[in-house]
Amino acid sequence: MRSFKLGALALAITAIAAPAVAADMPVKARPIVAPVYNWSGWYAGGNVGYSWGYSETDVAFFTNPAGVPIVPPAGSLTSSRTRMDGWVGGLQLGANMQSGNWLVGFETDFQWTGQKGSSTYDCLAVGISGGVCFPGLTATLPPGVTGLTVALDQKLEWFGTARLRLGLLPAPNWLLYVTGGLAYGEVSTSALHTSVNGFGAIVATPASFSQTNLGWTIGGGIEGVISGPWTGKIEYLYMDLGTVTGAIVPVAPLAQASFSSKITDNILRVGLNYRFWANTPAYRM
Repeated sequence: MRSFKLGALALAITAIAAPAVAADMPVKARPIVAPVYNWSGWYAGGNVGYSWGYSETDVAFFTNPAGVPIVPPAGSLTSSRTRMDGWVGGLQLGANMQSGNWLVGFETDFQWTGQKGSSTYDCLAVGISGGVCFPGLTATLPPGVTGLTVALDQKLEWFGTARLRLGLLPAPNWLLYVTGGLAYGEVSTSALHTSVNGFGAIVATPASFSQTNLGWTIGGGIEGVISGPWTGKIEYLYMDLGTVTGAIVPVAPLAQASFSSKITDNILRVGLNYRFWANTPAYRM
């Protein structure tokens, strides 16, 4: 009987002490779910930079009005690779879709530019009669005239692109990407054809051309979070706008001329973007 009472007392003491002991035991913490920057969604922004472009031009000469090709004498300049450099600036709009550390997206932009370049080509005179470059000339060449000249001033008025982007996130707030797609732009050309008529008088014939071309572009960049929805980027693009052409037809029988210019560009720019849904976090366990 005494043993039974002692056992019951011990059981009662254990029942009272158990909750207190359990309260003092460490509790395993729940895992923390950390929010990371969400690149998905629409964004818009602006950019500014500089561009190093080229106009690879060939000029040909023809009789007028028959249009028979003229073979310029040796030493004539009929082709060149001319620089077309200047500032660029514009606006961009795009959208991203993020999956883990990868991103796919689309971006379109429109740029204004101050890119321009100048070049001069000639069809040299031969002797006092002028030769093939001066059809119809019966008088002697005026002093200082060494040939028929064509001067070109070219300007990239504006351009735009529509590109896909594929990116990798080496860290949640940093994006490395490659990009490529369509490009389009307007190239304007001012030409001045200077020759000598049959009476030995200098004749200058101006002409102007404007052509909008469709081409392609490819490049890449790096983009990082500045604060909240704001991100900044540095981007390089190579652009090919194809070929622009034109023909200068002076009063007959002065030789006519045509040009063909392949326009390419190297663009380096910095940009600022605002992401409309950047405050919606993506969660990573």
